[in-house]
This record gives sequence, structure tokens and C-alpha cells, in this order.
Amino acid sequence: MASIEIRAVDKAFGATQVLHAVDLEVADGEFLVLVGPSGCGKSTLLRLIAGLDEVSGGEIAIGGRVVNDLPPKDRDIAMVFQNYALYPHMTVRDNMAFSLKLRNEPKATVAKKVADAAETLNLTAYLDRYPRQLSGGQRQRVAMGRAIVRDPEVFLFDEPLSNLDAKLRVQMRVEIKSLHQRLHATSVYVTHDQIEAMTMADRIVVLQDGRVEQIGTPLELYDHPSNLFVAGFIGSPAMNFIRGHLRRRDDAVWIEANDGTRLPSGSGRQGQEGQEVVYSFRPEQLTLGAAGDGIPARILVIEPTGADTHVYCELCGTQICAVFGERLEFKSGETLWVKPKGEAVHVFDSATGKALA
Repeated sequence: MASIEIRAVDKAFGATQVLHAVDLEVADGEFLVLVGPSGCGKSTLLRLIAGLDEVSGGEIAIGGRVVNDLPPKDRDIAMVFQNYALYPHMTVRDNMAFSLKLRNEPKATVAKKVADAAETLNLTAYLDRYPRQLSGGQRQRVAMGRAIVRDPEVFLFDEPLSNLDAKLRVQMRVEIKSLHQRLHATSVYVTHDQIEAMTMADRIVVLQDGRVEQIGTPLELYDHPSNLFVAGFIGSPAMNFIRGHLRRRDDAVWIEANDGTRLPSGSGRQGQEGQEVVYSFRPEQLTLGAAGDGIPARILVIEPTGADTHVYCELCGTQICAVFGERLEFKSGETLWVKPKGEAVHVFDSATGKALA
């Protein structure tokens, strides 16, 4: 396998700039996930790595070799697409063997590679079937098998689970991650689903408008988002945001919400007296207090999920979501008294969106 280096890569389509000086490195054997909203440039970046589009500026190196001018077939990569891209008139066996036959590899070698990949992906019993005779998950495994038999340096996944139903997506997430752990293959995976990113990645790259917002492990991004965009994008349900002002008195620091409510900010918070800020906390970072102990929150909607209870309520004039592990007997319109966990909250500068440590 090989590392990937992306150095100050730009991409423009005519006058439209899609990527802006993207710098990142994918370590040998790493599973890197590119995540972000539609139009952020993640699929474009994947296509640049694959050689399906040309860079407008900068360099891409695979295994230490600059590949800007190399066609896709010479980059030693394999790509798994969202729509499977299987040949409908070919059996599973022939779909998986197609690229090897184009290379004129010996029949015995082709047969062994296809058999090994089929066994790895639990497709042995389906080798003589056609794509139309397979489920969506089986078709996606065939597409992955076609990539595996090539034994490439780099695997590229372009939203491969988007066409599957929710239960099958969970199953395929596990299968892809398990496959990566067995093959130790350098992989770049594109998705708009941050749950996929959190559960599958060694590291995540969060993109917005063609720029890298933050790179880190899933828990680094979850626990220490560098700005408002990352904080709001990573995590489900999403982080809660309450606008207010930072206040200081002697050694004490707190946030005053726009309705005057005093909110704990944790010790040693940076920022200036009176600075406009956004006070943020995860839905699970609230504890329940007795009546009069904490901050009042009027219940709007309750969603029991079985394992947790999601409570949507109005706090400091803003709708928030709270997640409690216990099953609560509350009703809409009632008042909860809640306490944000001061050391777990985040405070962002309202003007720049950057975190105040």
C-alpha cells in the first residue's frame, strides 16, 4: 500500500473555484473519511486523486510519486462508486475478473484472485449470478470485490452506501471497516453522513466550500471542534447553540444568554468581557435538577427512542435538544430544570466562529 500527499491543491471549473489550496496527507494503511455537506468539494477531491479530473493547481503524490499527469489506469488505485457500476450482462465472477482479464493475467491467477475475494466478501455462492439477481448489499460487495482483486495501492470509495436502506447501511459499514482491518489498505472514503464518518474513520477531514475546516480522529472532532461549522456538523443529534455575551468578574467567567440567563462556561475560559459568543453543548451534556435547581426549559416535543429519550425544549429563548439515558415521564408544556456540564461546554466567537479555549 502507499501514502497519499495532497499539496496546495486547487480545482476550478471555469470561473467557479471548487477547491482552495487543500493540504492533507493520508498515511500508509489509513482509513481517511472526507465529510461535508453537498457541494463542499469532497467528491471532486476524490476524483482528483483518482485522475478522473485534472488539478488546477498543486500536486498529488501516491506512494511518493507525483501523479498529476498520470491517467487513472497508471495510478494503481481502485474506486468503488455509489451506483455500483456493474456490467449487467456479466456474472459476478466475470464482473470481478474483468480488470484482470484486461491486463492479460493468467487464467489461473484470475481464478484464484476472484475466489479469494469472493470468500473474503461472502460471495462464493453468488459467483454465477447476474447483478439483477442480487440485493443492493450484495451488489456493493461485488463492486468492492472487483476493486480488491486488482490489489491496488489505494482504495477510493465515493458514497458507496447512499443507495442502501438504513439497516443495510449499518451492516455494510461494519463489513467495510472489517475488510479494511484485514487488508490494511490505504483508503479514502467520501460521505455526507457524519455517522458513517464517526464510526468508520481513523481520521476525518471536514470540508466546507472547498476548504478544510478541521482534520482529526472522530473523538477529537467530537470533543474539540475548532469552529462552529464543525461543532454543528459532527454529532447526531446536533450540538445546541445559544447566543450571548462573555462576562468576567474577578476570577469568575460565565456566559450571559441574550435573555439574561447565566450559563456556566468552565474554568479558565479565554475571551474578552462583553464579547459576543455562541455557547454550545452536546444534547447528552445536560443533567436534570430538582425544581428550581438549574435553568428552566419548557418541553416542546418528547421522542422516546428506546435506548434514550430525546427532549426538544426551549431554553434561554432557543430551541435545544436534550438526550437522557433514562425513560422520563414528562409531557409537552412542562418545565425541566437542567444544568449544562460546565467543563464539557464549548464557547465560540460569534464573529469568527472560532473556539475560545
